[in-house]
Amino acid sequence: MDTFYNMQSDQVVVNRLSINPLKETDQRDTPSPCILVIFGASGDLTGRKLIPAIYNLMKDGQLPPHFACVGVARREKNREAFCTEMQEHIQKFSRTKATTADLEAFTEKLYYYKGDFQEDTLYPELDKFLQELDKKHGTKGNRLFYLSTPPSSFTPIIEKLKKYRLVYDISETRFSRVIIEKPFGHDNKSALLLQNELSKNLSENQIYRIDHYLGKETVQNLLVFRFSNSLFEGVWNNRYVDNLQISVAESIGIEGRGNFFEGQGLLRDIVQNHLMQLLSLVAMEPPTNLSAEAIRDEKVKVLQSLQRFNEEQIENFAVRGQYKEGFIDGEPVIAYRSEPHVKKDSQIETFAAIRLQIENWRWAGVPIYIRAGKRLPKRSTEIVVTFKRTPNILFHKHDKNNAPNQVIFRIQPNEGISMKFNSKVPGSTNLIQPVNMDFQYANYFGKAVPEAYERLIYDAILGDGTLFARVDESLSSWEFLTPILQSWASRPLEEEDFYPSGTWGPTSVDYLLRREHKNWKPL
Repeated sequence: MDTFYNMQSDQVVVNRLSINPLKETDQRDTPSPCILVIFGASGDLTGRKLIPAIYNLMKDGQLPPHFACVGVARREKNREAFCTEMQEHIQKFSRTKATTADLEAFTEKLYYYKGDFQEDTLYPELDKFLQELDKKHGTKGNRLFYLSTPPSSFTPIIEKLKKYRLVYDISETRFSRVIIEKPFGHDNKSALLLQNELSKNLSENQIYRIDHYLGKETVQNLLVFRFSNSLFEGVWNNRYVDNLQISVAESIGIEGRGNFFEGQGLLRDIVQNHLMQLLSLVAMEPPTNLSAEAIRDEKVKVLQSLQRFNEEQIENFAVRGQYKEGFIDGEPVIAYRSEPHVKKDSQIETFAAIRLQIENWRWAGVPIYIRAGKRLPKRSTEIVVTFKRTPNILFHKHDKNNAPNQVIFRIQPNEGISMKFNSKVPGSTNLIQPVNMDFQYANYFGKAVPEAYERLIYDAILGDGTLFARVDESLSSWEFLTPILQSWASRPLEEEDFYPSGTWGPTSVDYLLRREHKNWKPL
């Protein structure tokens, strides 16, 4: 697929004439030989997530038989030292128990290449090395590049990959693809500029913008739950739904990432990608088929249908906060402004909540509430669909326990789906009590749920972009959120915007719902 940009009008035009849904669907379960090259292989992400994910893909038989993985970094080390480090990371972070035989088999496909990815001299030498591995492992010249680097390095790395022909024209039979970590830009303008730079060297269907939330099992199950169960799809609209809530709660702080977080903030770090992706999946219309483009077309429509805010509405419908000192699990924790590399008068938000409205036929009039924060009481990510109460005729005025029905998608921890409905309490009275019907993946299927990066790396090898953000998804999200960022930047935090660590955010977040006679669902 090709994408064209008009910088004067900030318009994005996606040409889908090159898309063949049947071809994409036929690729499932038949991964082609390839070499996966990880730039930034000495970073935390590689050891904690990427290498354990690749190991588990090999263990589950999902890697192509002809495969190799090359870590590229500046640090001085040989292949043996790199493999030893990665084995230790696998033993510590893998979801499955690592065996000696499996580790040895895995490291036979694992390599290290020392080089500075800012230097042109790296790329022709790396190309020669990869061609040698092609001969050794039968990988046929196919390349998957993973940029586990700061965003400022994306453009120069890709320019050099193209200049030295490590990424190919899409007309070639062999493939080359690039996985890019978030954040994709800093606001609407910077995201457009970044995409224009990338599009000079890559076709849109060679770019895989990764959001690990989309690899989580419950997120993948949203489409199946909605569109394969007539019981739910028929009531998934404004006639029956009272409100939607999406929450991403983290008990951790910024974990030493002060420099990073001071340049990002919570809205950019979590809301722009994770929350917007979850919203688009839970609210989208049925796609015409299960191809990546058909699904992503419907996700974009949701984001483009979000009601835009003026300045007054931003003050009324967007809440921010910053954590103070407090207690998490009974242990004292410091305030955000006391974290290393954080300004003593920092105006960066560590909490954000927004009341949204989707202006289309399905969701018109349904309030949507999203929230995310650091140093909250617990770690939890949930989507809650609350249905309207039945008419106040039979039970509501007689039993205060009569509660609205809910469907709850638990993204983390304990991935699964719950349904809340009312039941009669046993006995001679008509007392009502809400009960839960609960499904958990691990309990039902009897095995550990695959890590998100496993599915995403596997799909990138297949060339399936369904679980990756397309450029117009990212830009539509930025278009909606950039005015909020600009408004917050123009106004300093006030005393009521600060919240003690271990609480559920500033007090104003409850007012978002209470003025409409609603409450946040407890996590």
